[in-house]
Amino acid sequence: MSQQQNNTSFCASPDPDPNSPAFEMPAGACDTHFHVFPSGHEHRYVPDRSYTPPPLEITDFDRVVGALGIERAVVVQPSVYAEDNTATLEVSGADPERLRAVVSVRPEVTDAELEAFHAAGARGIRVNVVDSGGMTFPSIKDALKFTERIADMGWHIEFLAHVETFEDIDVVLASSRVPVVFGHLGYTTATKGLNDPGYQRFLAAFEEGQAWVKLTGSYRISTLDRFPYSDVADMARALISANPDRLIWGSDWPHVRHRGIMPNDGSLLEQLADWGCDPALRRKILVDNPADLYGFPSVPL
Repeated sequence: MSQQQNNTSFCASPDPDPNSPAFEMPAGACDTHFHVFPSGHEHRYVPDRSYTPPPLEITDFDRVVGALGIERAVVVQPSVYAEDNTATLEVSGADPERLRAVVSVRPEVTDAELEAFHAAGARGIRVNVVDSGGMTFPSIKDALKFTERIADMGWHIEFLAHVETFEDIDVVLASSRVPVVFGHLGYTTATKGLNDPGYQRFLAAFEEGQAWVKLTGSYRISTLDRFPYSDVADMARALISANPDRLIWGSDWPHVRHRGIMPNDGSLLEQLADWGCDPALRRKILVDNPADLYGFPSVPL
């Protein structure tokens, strides 16, 4: 699909010069959320996509995480590809010791296809109810029903959804046969904030261990157009206090659709310290929790 066939503008490119974090990075640190858009796969973009990414290779991402001191990563299927996971799995499958993947599927995907995805590093499915192309199931209920098929594979289901909109969050979480992950701190905007009744419902369920949360995309829920996105800090600290055993971190590189000043990935990583994470908590969020969720080998202290 060419740019002329779609009226979405190209996204801005990410900052090519990430700062190295001020704190010492633990061995085995993992970025659990990045996307890649290799050249030659543009024809896979869905016509009704909500953005057009710049071409970016795994080598571009490797330069970023090399500067950050990150050794493992999870490539997440972006909505522009819908359920065509070719580009995503080419990346993860080429480096299975270091990379995992989260894919998008339709209900009719075959068991043989799921097994092939697993061999290429897939460890979860993504259900994006926000962006065009990302919702590949008829409903959230259907997506949760599908978890019966991936329960024995050790996979999880990841939602990009606004958690405060789930009035029955306990029922939603109880309906899944696998761990449930939510991106972008739950994707409740800072204008609603920590005291929003829907977010409070979600926070209570999270505290009980019913879900996982990615500490990603603080700039996506902030009202501010530049780092440090201070209006998100209370929400992040509440999550960290509620259940650090169910938190993981991701850069959200290359920050597609971001309309503010492009964040520096090193600064985004340092938010963990700004939000009160000491070295032990940073190791838990960056190393131990991702190893548990994505099946990486454990890293000795």
